[in-house]
Amino acid sequence: MPKNEEDISLVRTIPYVRWNKQTFLWEIPHYPGNLERLLAYFGNRVHSITKSEDIPVYLKGHSLLQKDHVLMIRTNSGRIKLIFGYLTEFIKHIKTIPYHHWDSKNKWWTIPYSEQFEEEIKRKIEELGLTYSYEQEGKNEGVPKASPLSFSNYKKCPAEYVNKLEERRYSQNTIRSYIPLFEEFINHFPDSELDSLGEKEIMDFSRYLVTERKVSSSHQNQAINAVKFYFEKVKGGERKYYHVDRPIREKTLPEVCSEEEIVAIFKSVANLKHKAILMTIYSAGLRISELTNLKIKDIDSKRMQIRVEQGKGKKDRYTLLSQKNLEVLRAYVSRESPVEYLFEGQGSSADKPIKYSKTSIENILRAAVAKTKIKKKVTPHTLRHSFATHLLENGTDIRYIQSLLGHDSPKTTQIYTHITTKGFSQIKSPLDKLDI
Repeated sequence: MPKNEEDISLVRTIPYVRWNKQTFLWEIPHYPGNLERLLAYFGNRVHSITKSEDIPVYLKGHSLLQKDHVLMIRTNSGRIKLIFGYLTEFIKHIKTIPYHHWDSKNKWWTIPYSEQFEEEIKRKIEELGLTYSYEQEGKNEGVPKASPLSFSNYKKCPAEYVNKLEERRYSQNTIRSYIPLFEEFINHFPDSELDSLGEKEIMDFSRYLVTERKVSSSHQNQAINAVKFYFEKVKGGERKYYHVDRPIREKTLPEVCSEEEIVAIFKSVANLKHKAILMTIYSAGLRISELTNLKIKDIDSKRMQIRVEQGKGKKDRYTLLSQKNLEVLRAYVSRESPVEYLFEGQGSSADKPIKYSKTSIENILRAAVAKTKIKKKVTPHTLRHSFATHLLENGTDIRYIQSLLGHDSPKTTQIYTHITTKGFSQIKSPLDKLDI
């Protein structure tokens, strides 16, 4: 069309319109109502209308896609990217999947990755008579974190920073995370004094993490929080918003094992202590740190409950004690005779009880999974996710599962979907149903 500011202003109000620099024309998506709106505006100025069903879709960074083709890309952030033209029925189906997201900038949809959702999408594509291609996103490796040895005068985290973390009773995990993150920040500006750093440097450091280090959104968020802690809590500055692109954390679905896979894992473990550790995590839905902190006194066999003291968020709670798990624990305690902690590490004694190593638990599970045919990435936290999912599938009310897991908000628990209505008295640990 001839250059006319009034016409251009109208065209720009249409969602997802773009100017094609190569062919010098406006590209407007053929969404419902767009053609009628253009005809109503331009009236008899419209010279001609040509319709074609086979115009390919061009998307930045990808080859031309035919109208009936869907490009599926499994991303490194645990999602599936769906790139296609305007397909009304397919879009309606995508909107039924939890945590779907439309990326208005890049013009594509994403959904959480799971085998279930992947197969569901493929079935829908086939049902609609479409075709698809599948890709795995390549690793996006950035520059590694600089080693302290690469600095002539490496600046350590100030003692006042560490003292304030301890004074405010931050967990050891948070302290261990914040200190190296803050050290990376202050050493990113080797020629600047700490007190001279401010908002500009925070912004520069955040961009560096994204563009050069290519860290995850959760890593970037934690790094910003570690820096903010110094300026707001240590130095007593006002709580403020720093104008950096704090990322939205990708919503991913947890990896979950089926009941048959849980059975296979337990059956592959011959060592009694190792089996007791994995069973306790699964049957009670424990975090790995909660398992290592368990003491013998926390096992209440009369009420068939396990007391979790000072779990995440420094909260106490009770969770389930499975009958099968209790039998295995009794056999284990009779043989190993732990002193204080339910599971103790090497060198533990009455004078100096030592918690079992988290790394050892991860290695136990890794070795157990390797003996099975399971191809999923299974971690101790996968057992916790599986516990919650199996309770839901067995009809347990999500409010009780929220309590058992120690979640503050039901929204956190709703990731396991399917809300049901059975009472607390009817809850049995999923371990008791398994043929072990």
